[in-house]
Amino acid sequence: MVKLAILDLYEGFENQGMRGIREIVNSFADHHGLDITITEFDVRRKLEVPDTSFDIFISSGGPGSPLESEGSEWEAAYFSWLQQIEQWNANPANVQKKHVFFICHSFQLACRHYRVGNVCKRRSTSFGVFPVHMINTAEAEPVFAGLKEPFYAVDSRDFQVIEPNHQRLRDMGASLLCIEKARPHVALERAVMAIRFSPYFFGTQFHPEADAIGMTMYLLREDKKKTVIENHGEAKWQDMIDHLSDPDKILYTHDTILPNFLRLATHTHTSVGLG
Repeated sequence: MVKLAILDLYEGFENQGMRGIREIVNSFADHHGLDITITEFDVRRKLEVPDTSFDIFISSGGPGSPLESEGSEWEAAYFSWLQQIEQWNANPANVQKKHVFFICHSFQLACRHYRVGNVCKRRSTSFGVFPVHMINTAEAEPVFAGLKEPFYAVDSRDFQVIEPNHQRLRDMGASLLCIEKARPHVALERAVMAIRFSPYFFGTQFHPEADAIGMTMYLLREDKKKTVIENHGEAKWQDMIDHLSDPDKILYTHDTILPNFLRLATHTHTSVGLG
């Protein structure tokens, strides 16, 4: 049996992310005949964090600022958990390593924690389906195996990670994997969209768990449709709807990234006889 923990950072806010993560994990387990148990932890409201008995961790997106929580009780608990997993993986006696995937808000927290870039507020909200561009280091990244250049992903954020600290990344043995779409007409730094922090820690700024059905239902809601049209125009809203039904867009990303991560993480178990 494989024990998987989902760290819920949504603070009780309505979201599609938790459902998306659960469905990908359950589908992966069914497809590969694996017994994966899921336990969820309400980090921000209840200060819940997993212990080291879990094998795999997925840390969700969430609302609000990844900067204003600095010094908060829940963040202290979160980083204490992360430090425990780091220590576990650093111990040579622990043959079975533990894998962590950071999504969006969690990714921003990890980037601030590891000091690998400038976490800051965007000029405007990024919301929609956008191309993500891989850089050279992504060619050998197994989590991205099968993706095309560029690939498409759901982006939903008011904050960003820019100005990557390349020396710090090298010192950590980390890899910057992809950046946001090129905008030659805009004199702004392109945001970091994915980093492999270590052989066992991986994170994306975008939402690889987003699926077409959930996002379409979300965008068809009158309040959400109105918000997108008011902020980005009706053409943008229609473009997002069209992208959601394209099998080469987020459907492909949804079916590739987290399943690849789970394949790597669960392979570790089977390869050492713990599966």
